[in-house]
Amino acid sequence: MSKKMIRFFNKQKQFEQDVLEHGMEYSSFYGDSLKRLKKNRMAMFCAGILVLLVLAAIFAPVIAPYDPTYQDYSAVLAAPSMAHPFGTDEYGRDILSRIIYGSRVSISIGIVAQVVASFVGVTLGAVAGYYGGRIDSIISRIMEIFQAFPDLIFAMAIMTFLGKGVLNLFIALGLLTWVRTARMIRGSVMQLKEKEYIEASRACGASTFWIITKGLIPNCLSTIIVLVTLGIPNAIMYEASLSFLGIGIQPPTPSWGNMISAAQTFISYRPVYSIMPGVAIMVTVIAFNIFGDGLRDALDPKLKN
Repeated sequence: MSKKMIRFFNKQKQFEQDVLEHGMEYSSFYGDSLKRLKKNRMAMFCAGILVLLVLAAIFAPVIAPYDPTYQDYSAVLAAPSMAHPFGTDEYGRDILSRIIYGSRVSISIGIVAQVVASFVGVTLGAVAGYYGGRIDSIISRIMEIFQAFPDLIFAMAIMTFLGKGVLNLFIALGLLTWVRTARMIRGSVMQLKEKEYIEASRACGASTFWIITKGLIPNCLSTIIVLVTLGIPNAIMYEASLSFLGIGIQPPTPSWGNMISAAQTFISYRPVYSIMPGVAIMVTVIAFNIFGDGLRDALDPKLKN
């Protein structure tokens, strides 16, 4: 094993020397992936939309024409106009301003929920895939229990148990989506742990923690990135659904879901009140899904040629 490692390092040293002497260029995996992603015009267009949405969420106080909680009772349920491009709601609050501020809620909840889901899923998936045996069986049974319940009903049950609030919503949506991440990481780790470099790490006395965190999880990074990108729109949809049902984000905090819920009574009188938050959800979810599909194709080594 030591002779193989010496030959490997000698080849690597020779390669680096050739690069310095002859001007050869490296071709990294992520560099090639970025080139393929740039060729996907639809994915790049959706990436531009997502950048604009994130900038709108960050600079909402600057972009929004009104305070989202300001009530103007002289303009209750006003029609779209120059002063209020999307009209006002039943309290005279500007709908455009509330949609812009609602992007903060939806995008932040989608991202944080996926961070929670990724942390739990990657940890349990890597442990199950590396150790196997009884530990794998126990974690797999836990995943099956979580998958046995319909997603939205399971999220409603968690919110009912924990109570209303943004923090509890983060926890509920994180627990809702970690299973898919855990299954994908488990399968990847089961394949990677048989590779030669992992055996070399064991032979060199590397600890289990080092092997999992430094040798296995970094090689699953492309899978994790795709799962997070495709998981964010699901979290946004679940947040909108829970807020629509009254157990998510609570008024007066603007949320696309609770705006649609409040607009039900006035849908025949002011349809734009419910249409515009729905359009915001649709555009965000479609943009994330198309960009996630393009990212998955770009990171797939089989499509390199």
